[in-house]
Amino acid sequence: MGRKRTKSGKIRLAEVAELAGVSPITASRFFRNPEALSVAKRTRVESAAKELGYVPNLAARALASQRTEVIGVLIPSLTNNVFSDVLRGIYDASEGSRYSIQLSNTRYSILQEEKLLRLFLAQKPAGLIVTGIDQTTESRAMLEAADCPIVQIMEIGPDPVDMMIGFSHYDAARAAVAHLFEQGHSRIGFVGARMDPRVQRRLDGYVSAMKDAGLFDQRLVVTTSTPTSVTLGGALFTDLLAREPLDAVFCANDDLALGVLFECRRREIAVPEQIAIVGFNDLEFMASAVPTLTSVRTNRYEMGNTAATMLIEAIDGRRPEQPVLDLGFKVVERQSSSSRRSDSRSAAAGASASNKMVALPSSHD
Repeated sequence: MGRKRTKSGKIRLAEVAELAGVSPITASRFFRNPEALSVAKRTRVESAAKELGYVPNLAARALASQRTEVIGVLIPSLTNNVFSDVLRGIYDASEGSRYSIQLSNTRYSILQEEKLLRLFLAQKPAGLIVTGIDQTTESRAMLEAADCPIVQIMEIGPDPVDMMIGFSHYDAARAAVAHLFEQGHSRIGFVGARMDPRVQRRLDGYVSAMKDAGLFDQRLVVTTSTPTSVTLGGALFTDLLAREPLDAVFCANDDLALGVLFECRRREIAVPEQIAIVGFNDLEFMASAVPTLTSVRTNRYEMGNTAATMLIEAIDGRRPEQPVLDLGFKVVERQSSSSRRSDSRSAAAGASASNKMVALPSSHD
């Protein structure tokens, strides 16, 4: 066909329609809502647009429709595997739709989130996916005033802006501690890093469960605002060992749990015989570690996929019957927290188990 313009020329929608053999209205409909056209017409218009090098004017369309066909997604990290799974779900759900994803990284800063929200809303997005429920007062006001559907993800709370999908970090942490109680552990430490609001709620759940059992000891809690890593997990565990004897550790995420495991191996501390370990998120490597690591499974892919599906349907006028979805969680038991109790649960066996609590010697490397 060979009908591309020179660089100085500007392809018009009418030319795309002519080459595709459809009316300008039909061509325009393709760029607004391709699903409204038959497969044959969609193929012809798309082929003509590619051949001519036609790019729709999104800014002009936004002025005409008061909305772009962009979904803004604000997440706190682009490198954290947790959010990689969420994003995979979002992109899979939006594939084949007329909406494109515009991604921004808040870097765990509510002030950066506020700045990015202001930028996104000025661009008239079709919808927004926002991480968490802890926005600033200004961010909350902007979201409530926004003229597009919004989904808050990664947790649930009592006061959604619009739609919400996630789970209770507090309840998930309580379930992890309850699992360790069931395995016969009582001196359970907590290791946490970065301490963003979701991690703080996990700490709150741990504290609540330990207090309910009459076992809470502040000396068993080690946290830092430093970004999480496997190496940091080992360092925090070393700090915990130096404080008090313990027989189990609940880690705020899986990176920290893996670091605790490595440090146990380095010190020849038997897992789970001397120390039980439970992580959070159930990333892929937890099932591959030696021994395998127990973790709280969170439905991250489903969260992203369902959030994007809910949002796209709401944009198109199909509001969900349930605007708040609790996807729940599951404590996946593996070798690192298997029961330390023998079949003969005599008093002597109980005393022996108590003697297995680990404390760091006063002189250590």
